[in-house]
Amino acid sequence: QVQLVESGGGLVQAGGSLRLSCAASGRTFSYYSIGWFRQAPGKERDFVAAISWSGATTAYADSVKGRSTISRDNAKNVVYLQMNSLKPEDTAVYYCAANRFTGATDRGNEYGVWGQGTQVTVSS
Repeated sequence: QVQLVESGGGLVQAGGSLRLSCAASGRTFSYYSIGWFRQAPGKERDFVAAISWSGATTAYADSVKGRSTISRDNAKNVVYLQMNSLKPEDTAVYYCAANRFTGATDRGNEYGVWGQGTQVTVSS
């Protein structure tokens, strides 16, 4: 089973960009599809983006489509989430999660392994 660690969060002005990373331990990382989710204070956890184990399939929430790109480097055991044109409503803790069997799904309950999260704050 993999373990996940997120990084790359921080404080950025509206219109700026961030690249989040999800680093995984374990030799079986390439077997897992990876999703990004976010949770703002007082709100439910929302799907952001996902990528299949091979990288051939990706999925995005409407709220980030056209502004974000998810990618992976299986040789380095890392998944990236590039976010551009950031808005204050993108402020949240961002989590990456792994699932072995259900692909680039937007359903959080399909993911069995979660990271600790990284804070993204977008100022207006």
